[in-house]
Amino acid sequence: MLEIARPIIVEGKYDKIKLSRIVKAHIVTTDGFGIFSKTEKTALIRRLAEDNGVIVLTDSDGAGLVIRNYIKNILPANKVIHIYTPQIKGKEKRKAAPSKAGFLGVEGMDITWLEDALAPFADGGAKPRMSLTKADLYALGLSGREDSAAMRKELARALKLPDNLSANALLEAINLLVTEEEFSLALTAI
Repeated sequence: MLEIARPIIVEGKYDKIKLSRIVKAHIVTTDGFGIFSKTEKTALIRRLAEDNGVIVLTDSDGAGLVIRNYIKNILPANKVIHIYTPQIKGKEKRKAAPSKAGFLGVEGMDITWLEDALAPFADGGAKPRMSLTKADLYALGLSGREDSAAMRKELARALKLPDNLSANALLEAINLLVTEEEFSLALTAI
């Protein structure tokens, strides 16, 4: 398994599932075109890119290009590494018909191709991830109570994250960006 310190940005959950089989890295989905309406996802991607930048791995169709260009426009050029999938005619196994462009997406790429494409970025530097769940947020009083939203806002500020994140977005950001020690210190601070 390749360990990659840079977060990898993909379009959807099936792309993330495919990559999770070969890399130990933070993999973030754009939720397709959902990235355009989710300001918290954009904020998360900007935050992820601050340290080492991000790797963008989208499909080679028109939609993938639009998403790639959006990410290119919200981040400095030196913070984005683009990996382009080849245009291979076909369809993913789970789909009844090929995509509009007729090409395989990231989820349809051969494992060997993905390993070869990502190998130059393997550095063994993937940070240990938090594994916080929604149940943990509830147990900590960060959801399910009248003052939970205010507590999450304070926690986000203590972790130097945007304070307007939804509970789900905050959970994702914590699991991607925060060490257990940082989380414990922030909880103590609030």
